[in-house]
Amino acid sequence: MKAPVSEQRSLLELQAADTRLAQLNHRARSLPQQKRLDELAAQIGGVSHRMAQVNGELEDAQLEISRVESDVEVVAARLARDRGRLETSSSAKDIQGLEHEIASLEKRRSDLEDIELAVMERVDDISARLADVTEELGILTAERDALQTERDAALAEIAHEQKGVQVSRDLIAGGIGDELLALYNRQRERYGIGAALLTRGVSGGSNVKLHESDLAKIRLAEPDDVVLDPDSSCILVRTQESGL
Repeated sequence: MKAPVSEQRSLLELQAADTRLAQLNHRARSLPQQKRLDELAAQIGGVSHRMAQVNGELEDAQLEISRVESDVEVVAARLARDRGRLETSSSAKDIQGLEHEIASLEKRRSDLEDIELAVMERVDDISARLADVTEELGILTAERDALQTERDAALAEIAHEQKGVQVSRDLIAGGIGDELLALYNRQRERYGIGAALLTRGVSGGSNVKLHESDLAKIRLAEPDDVVLDPDSSCILVRTQESGL
C-alpha cells in the first residue's frame, strides 16, 4: 500500500489522540471514588438489612406490649366487676368464690405487669440498637453522597476532555485517506496500536530495535510505501529521526 508521507505522519497524531482517549476511558472506569462507592454499596446493604431486622424486633416487642396492655385491661375490668359483686353479695359461698377469683386476678395482673416491664426494657434495648444502626447508616450514606458528587465531577471533567480529544481526532482522521485509515484502525483494534514512530531503528510500537534485515527492507521502501512493524504489526512512520 502507498500513502502520502504527510498522511502517514498524521497517523502519529491520530495514535496520540486514540491513546489519550484510551487513557481517559481507563481513568473513568478506575476512579478511586467508584471503588469506595462499590464498597459502600455493600456496607450500606448490610447495615440496611440489620436495620430491617432491628425494626422487625421493635415492631414485635411493641405488638407484645399492646397485647399485654390489652390483657391487663381485661383483668382490671374483671377485678372491678368482681369487687363490685363482692360488695353487694350476701352469700358466704359467693363471697368465698369471689375472693378466690379476685386473688387469682390480682396475681394475673401482677404477672402481666412484670411481663410488660420486661418487654418495655427490651424495647428500650432494641431502640438503642436501632439508634446505633441508624447513625451508622447515616454516616455511610453521607460518605456515599459526598463521593458520588466527587465522582460525578471527575466524570464530567473527563467527559469534557474526551469531547475535545474526539473532535481533534475526527479532524485528523478527516485528513487521512480511507484506505490508510482503515488499515490503521484495523491494526489498532487487533494489536492495540495502529501506528508508531521508528526512531533510530527502534519501533515505538514494540519499543524494540529492529533486526538489521528488517531495517534493510525498510530502507529499500519508497517514502510513500506503508510499512508495518514486524513485531507489533503497527504502521511504522518514518522521519529523519528513524536512523535509516
